[in-house]
Amino acid sequence: MTQPTDSPSPPPVRTTRLAPSPTGALHLGNARTFLITWAIARKRGWRLILRIEDLDTPRVKPGAIEAIADTLSWLGMEWDAPVEGPRENPLVQSSDLEPYRAAMRTLVEKGLAYPCDLTRAQIEQAAGAPQEGSHEVAFPAALRPDIAGAPMDFDMAQRDATRTARGEGSGANWRFFCEPGIVEFADRFAGPSAYDPSETVGDFILWTKRDQPSYQLAVVVDDYRQGVNAVIRGDDLRDSAARQLLLYRALGYSSDRDGPGEPEYWHLPLVVGADGRRLAKRHGDTRVETYRERGVSREAVIGLIAHWSIPGLPRRDMTADEFRDRFDPATMSRKPIVFTPEDDAWLLSRRVQA
Repeated sequence: MTQPTDSPSPPPVRTTRLAPSPTGALHLGNARTFLITWAIARKRGWRLILRIEDLDTPRVKPGAIEAIADTLSWLGMEWDAPVEGPRENPLVQSSDLEPYRAAMRTLVEKGLAYPCDLTRAQIEQAAGAPQEGSHEVAFPAALRPDIAGAPMDFDMAQRDATRTARGEGSGANWRFFCEPGIVEFADRFAGPSAYDPSETVGDFILWTKRDQPSYQLAVVVDDYRQGVNAVIRGDDLRDSAARQLLLYRALGYSSDRDGPGEPEYWHLPLVVGADGRRLAKRHGDTRVETYRERGVSREAVIGLIAHWSIPGLPRRDMTADEFRDRFDPATMSRKPIVFTPEDDAWLLSRRVQA
């Protein structure tokens, strides 16, 4: 007869993802986040999947998906096929909107989402302008329409909204009915975190006038259906975790014993320019693709990322495998990284001679 043992069960296998948006080429800040994600996953034996978050349709650039995958591969990163859920690899969000529609049906039937046709200008007038760097305007509860909180039929209401948009009207965004309350989570890198989404953003958008899911809804649905239980990304999305956890719970994902559960978050400091703002076009051309075209080696790009991420390490060439072996998130600074003219000059000095 086999005797029971007291040995603990093995820890669950973690799954994380690389989730670029094809609104342009990857810059050095994106590359750093993805390289760190890849290194943590490979060092710890996690599954790593690729997802293309292309629902920001007006800003998606032709050929960007292929260019992003090529850049990641050029830097030495690779990814796994999902063990469960969609088998596409990469998963391209726009290829199938039905999973997001199903989530909306659940929320709307529970009275947790409602249509709102107020314009951004009307909301700004009532609530004030968004904080610098934010694309959102806080939506106060006082602006909720009378139907907010009432169960509805999402498909029927959305068909009506689509017809309105095709006529003279503009249709409506669907918003989450956000009740007051602190959402706490233990960030593995940034530390204990707590936000009240009802105060920071209010009733945030779930479904847009373009008849597409918002980022907040899509990322929750995709992480759940792809089995993602570890999310590594930039610190600018840290407050989004509170909204996303509300959606996990509202959709029943948190209590689903067969699902991945609520994710473990790692929010990393951003790469910024000399002005302290997130690295962008205003700081010059920092695209990995541009440095590559100029003859800069992949080892130099990785070496600069390593210089930013491994305390005391000077700028020097490094392979992705060496970065994986040497990088330790426990020793990385929690402060933003400043991309300097010296960094740019060093990269250009590492051009491979033809």
